[in-house]
Order: sequence, then C-alpha cells, then structure tokens
Amino acid sequence: MKKRRTSSTKKSKKLVIPDCTNFNGYKPCFPGTNCLEECVDPHPRGKRILIVNLEAMGNVLVTTTLLPAIKRKYPRSTVSWVTLNNAYRLLDNNPLIDAVYRWDPEGMLRLQAMEFDIVMNIDKSSHTGAFLRTLRAKKKVGYGITGDGVIIPLNREAEYNYRLGLDDNLKFRVNQQPNTRLLCEAMGLPYKRDEYVLELSREEQLYAEGYKREAGLDGAGLVVGLNTGCSLLYPNKKMTIDQHVVLAKELSKLAGVRIVLLGGPEDTERNAEIVRQCGDLVVSTPTTEGVRRGICYEQVCDVVVSGDSFGMHVAIGLKKYVIVWFGVSCPPEIDLFDRGVKLIPEGLECSPCWKKACPYNLECIQMIDLERIVTEVDAYRRRRGA
Repeated sequence: MKKRRTSSTKKSKKLVIPDCTNFNGYKPCFPGTNCLEECVDPHPRGKRILIVNLEAMGNVLVTTTLLPAIKRKYPRSTVSWVTLNNAYRLLDNNPLIDAVYRWDPEGMLRLQAMEFDIVMNIDKSSHTGAFLRTLRAKKKVGYGITGDGVIIPLNREAEYNYRLGLDDNLKFRVNQQPNTRLLCEAMGLPYKRDEYVLELSREEQLYAEGYKREAGLDGAGLVVGLNTGCSLLYPNKKMTIDQHVVLAKELSKLAGVRIVLLGGPEDTERNAEIVRQCGDLVVSTPTTEGVRRGICYEQVCDVVVSGDSFGMHVAIGLKKYVIVWFGVSCPPEIDLFDRGVKLIPEGLECSPCWKKACPYNLECIQMIDLERIVTEVDAYRRRRGA
C-alpha cells in the first residue's frame, strides 16, 4: 500500500494588507511585531487626499492653512502633498501631513501609480493641470487644463479665485478677502480663519535659543528682524539698502531694541553692505544655511519688518508681530491674524500692479514710511513692557 505524501509546510492564511497609514509593505512599523497578524497602532487611511502645490514658497505656507479645514471635513483622512524641492522642507514636522513628495520623476511616478479620493490642485498653471490629468482620483478640485492646454477651474467654488486672475479691477480694487479664505473656499472647505501650520522640531527650537544667547540677543528687550530681500521673481518688493540703513539706525535708538538682519542667499551681499554701514548696530544672521535654518533665525525675533515676501510668510507662520509694506502686491490678500500692521501707499493709482519692472521709478518703495515703522515698533515695545 502506498504511503500518503505529506507537506512539510503549513498552508498559509490569506494575505490581508492592513489599511494603515504606517504600513509600507517593506518592514514592520515596530520592531518585533508582525503587521500582517496584528496592527499594534492602527491608523486607517480614510479619505486619501493629495495636495498639488508648486508655487512660490510663501504660497506653500499659505496653503498649510487648508490642513485644519481638511481635518474638520474629513476627520479620518490621509493627506499627501507634492511640491518643489526648494519648498519641500517647509513641510517638515507638520503633524497634519502624512507624506510629502518631491516634484521630480520619482515622486511623480509614485503618485501616478497611486489612487486618491480627492486631489486638490492649488496652482493655476498648465504643468500642474497637465499632471492632474494623469492622476487617478474620484474627485479633482482646484484648477486643471482643457485638451487645448487652457487653464480652467474644476469646481464651482474655484471660479471666483479663477476670475481674480483675469480681472485686474476685481483683484486690485474690489476684492477684500485674504488668500487664505479664497483658497479654502476654492477647495470646497469650511473656512474658519485657520492659521499657517509651521512647526519647529525640538532640535530647531534649541538651536534658535542657542543662537540667541551666542549673538548676545537674549538680554534684549525686543529683537527686531529686518527681512531685507525678496524673491528674484518680483525683485521690486524690497527696500533699498539706504532705506534699511536709515531704518536700522533709527530703530537702534529705541531703548532695549536689538536689530537682526534676515534673508536668503540672494540677500548675502546687500546684508553685508548694511553691516558695513551700520556696524555693531545690527546682527547679521547667516543667509546660506538652508530654509530650515533661516526659519530658526527668524524665530529669534519678536518683531519682523518685511515686504510682502517669503520672510513675511515665515513670520506669520511663527506667529511673530509683523510690520509689512506693500507696493506691487495686494494688501487685502494677506492676513496677519491680528498680529501686525500693513503699510499701504496712499494715493498711488498704479499700486498694486504685480509688475516685475516699474515704469515709475518705484514710487511705492520710495513712499515707505520709515518713521511710521519706528513708531509702530516703539508702540509694540511699550505694550510688551520691553
């Protein structure tokens, strides 16, 4: 009689992939556990949401105001974000984002292979619109393109913000809503004036505190940061070097006030020139150590004086008191969240204009009221008892 052949291996159970944001299919989330047998810390994905946002770095910070609104509308959700390499680090430590992808071939390929419930395209651009057409999603909101490559709104709520880009009178004169509200409503989300979500790590907090001590700023009554530059895309948002020199010298006359120069790589030379003319009246922070260190240096300040630029948005995100001047851009579109003052040129018909070159010798910059800035800093100093 033949013997029955027996298998040396047990029949495996049916493979069930966990519905958990921490599960990646490569290794267990916690050492010594088996995610396929039991999830020790389950985080169901819920609504799978992708934010596409490649515009200027300041706009990326503005877009973080969507995150609390998303979590209100979709309490159980997984939020991913794709952005440019220079803005990627702005989303570090953000507790409301599950994954950040770089706008590069690898990141785009991965996103094109995934499935989403909702994709929110923040940018009114042909390249993000084209990318949107390649993504698999049940719902797409924001902006896309037609088969002819024309940018269009994808949902009714996005139409007003779409019209702003096509109607100068509506954008420059009529509209009084901040970009945070315009963006939130365009994505079909409930608006509750949510603030930027910009988080420092513990290491970054300690670094900022250490720098403040080393620079001799910890004994100051009030540290005032002068954000001296702006994006190369709109170079006419910044003051002249001479204006910064005059402002720094006048501010330094206020009791207990110390002046810090802020800026990025494009501002290195102008900051050096301001230091040459002001000497020990100012502390010049490094400008070439990357965006996260730049945020740390801004964290040192109590007040930030700036044009409508990335540095201004960082200050808003860090909840600093902000004194901001306008000329090229639209003052109503910026929300300071009741922590600051807007300086707006009066009686200047050409402002705002959003032009990259000025035919009128930059009158809006010449009109910046330096005395008013000093007065506002002094008033804030007195309110704080500094």
